[in-house]
Amino acid sequence: FRAVFYDQRDEPDPDVLLAAASSDGSLASFSLSSCIASSASAHAAPQPAAAALVDPVCIVQAHSGPVYDAKFYNDPIQPLLFSCGDDGHIRGWRWHEMQSCLLPLSLQGDHVEPILDLVNPQHEGPWGARSPIPENNAIAISKQDGSLFAAAGDACAYCWDVESGKCKMTFKGHTDYLHSIAVREANHQVVTGSEDGTARIWDCRSGKCTQTIRPVQNKKTEGSWVGCIAIDASESWLACGTSSGISVWSLLSNECIFNADCGAPVQDLLFDKNQILAVGAEPALSRFTINGVVVSQIKCAPPSAFSVSMHSSG
Repeated sequence: FRAVFYDQRDEPDPDVLLAAASSDGSLASFSLSSCIASSASAHAAPQPAAAALVDPVCIVQAHSGPVYDAKFYNDPIQPLLFSCGDDGHIRGWRWHEMQSCLLPLSLQGDHVEPILDLVNPQHEGPWGARSPIPENNAIAISKQDGSLFAAAGDACAYCWDVESGKCKMTFKGHTDYLHSIAVREANHQVVTGSEDGTARIWDCRSGKCTQTIRPVQNKKTEGSWVGCIAIDASESWLACGTSSGISVWSLLSNECIFNADCGAPVQDLLFDKNQILAVGAEPALSRFTINGVVVSQIKCAPPSAFSVSMHSSG
C-alpha cells in the first residue's frame, strides 16, 4: 500500500533504499540499485515473471493486518521508520536494523522488534462495553517537535508524544473515517481528509477545527471522499485527491484554485516544486501544473497505484 524513500544525504555515494508496506502485514526494505539491475536484466533476457522479482534486504512481520502507511523520522543519530495499519497499532522501527540483516530471508520476520508500539484508544459504550480498536489509515510526523499524528477509522485524528508514548490530543469533527493526514508546521496545523467528503484544518494547540474544505464542488457530494492530501514545501498550497479527481486550494486565501476531473479515484499525490504528481485507480502516473493543466501521463503496469514517492535527488 505504501513505498517511501530513505534519503541518505550525509553518506558518500549511498545506495538508495526504500521501505514498502504490504497488505499481508509485512514491512520490507529494498535496494533500488538491485531493483533497477533486475529490471534491466529482465528486459535484456525475458524470463518468467517470478524470476524478475527482487528479494528485500530485510523483511519483518510488522502488523497483524494490512499495513496502510509508513513514514520516516530522520533523526541524525537513530533514524526511525514508523508504520501503521488495520490492527490499530503504530510501531516504530530502527531503520539501521532494516538496512542490513545477516539472517537469510527464510528466517526473517520476527527478528526485529519495534522500539515503540502505540495503540489507538477504544471508546467506551453502554455498560462499560468498549469499541473495537480503530484502524490507522495514515500517519504524519511533525519535524518541529517530533509529534506523530494518525488518521484513524473512528473519524478522529490523534496526536502522539513519541517520547512518552502518550496521546496528547484528539481531533474530533469528521462524520466518517479518515483516509489521510498532513502537517502544516509553520502554522501549527494539521490537515485531515475523510470519507465524509471533506478536508479539515485543525489547530494543533487547541485541537479545534479552524476550516472545513469541500473539494468536490458543484457536484453531487454523496459518495464522494477525500482519499489523500498533500501540502507543498512553502505550505501555501493544499492538494486533495478525491473520489473523482484533484482539487487544489490556496491556504493563504482559502480559495479553490482548480478542480480537475480525472475520471477515476486519486489514491495518492505529492508536490514536486510547483507541480503535482498523482496516481490512482488507473494505470498511469499523471503530472499537473498548479493550475490543473496536464503536463504528462506515464503508463504504469498495475491497473491501480496506491502510492507515489519521490527521492530528493529527483
